[in-house]
Amino acid sequence: MTINPTLSEWLNLIFRWVHVFAGIMWVGTTYYFTWLDARLSEEEKAVANTGNAAQIWMVHSGGFYVVEKRKVPDLVSRTLHWFRWEAGTTWLSGLALLIIIYYIGGGALVDPDVADISVGVAIAIGVGVMVVGWLVYDLMMISPLGKNETAFALISYLMIVGVSYGLTRYLSGRAAYIHVGAMFGTIMAANVWMRILPAQKKMIAAINQGRKPDDALSAQAKLRSKQNTFMAVPVVFIMISNHFPGVTYGEHYNWAILAVLILIGWIAAKFVRRAS
Repeated sequence: MTINPTLSEWLNLIFRWVHVFAGIMWVGTTYYFTWLDARLSEEEKAVANTGNAAQIWMVHSGGFYVVEKRKVPDLVSRTLHWFRWEAGTTWLSGLALLIIIYYIGGGALVDPDVADISVGVAIAIGVGVMVVGWLVYDLMMISPLGKNETAFALISYLMIVGVSYGLTRYLSGRAAYIHVGAMFGTIMAANVWMRILPAQKKMIAAINQGRKPDDALSAQAKLRSKQNTFMAVPVVFIMISNHFPGVTYGEHYNWAILAVLILIGWIAAKFVRRAS
């Protein structure tokens, strides 16, 4: 299957523009709320015995803003704002780019010097990595392993290294890198749409029924959001690596370089979260 080169170029430009801008909004919102949560947690400790709600005062552009954290919101007189389409738009535009750049024609997906496989098999491998990656991650999260963050991170990293090595044995180096990023992006978007949002909706339903929201739902949503902040930095690294083949996916040990980049990304994310 082929597509007109001019049309392909325009589609590439449009979806890349949407993808990058939506990603900026998504990552920006994620880290903003990470900062808010950290500051409000400090405020909660400070006002623990006063009976007052934790608040953060901020100044931006031409106004002053106050943000207050509540366990039970006033849903009757207030509009509840959701943050979800940033994630959905980023993932959908990324999928469109995968199809346009890698799956249609398969020229950027398959490298005969790496493996003699058909484009169809290569596409199946790419899509399979995204789907199975999410399923394995989600099963690990809901298992007892999900309660031990250190063990979870170690096992996850070893599995990611294995996936990186395996992909570089079958796909082109560039495609292998981008599919690891696509796997992360799929996990992040699925976290938002399949775990965080449903948990929030259950909490709101409980409030509307006059019941106290389940703290476990809140903790689950918070942990998934936290892990998204760790995956975001490696994803950006992988996107940038597309412009530096000589030191990333074009190298003989490209899988090892990718593994190091991911680890550096996680460390960087940890520092960013502390600074937030």
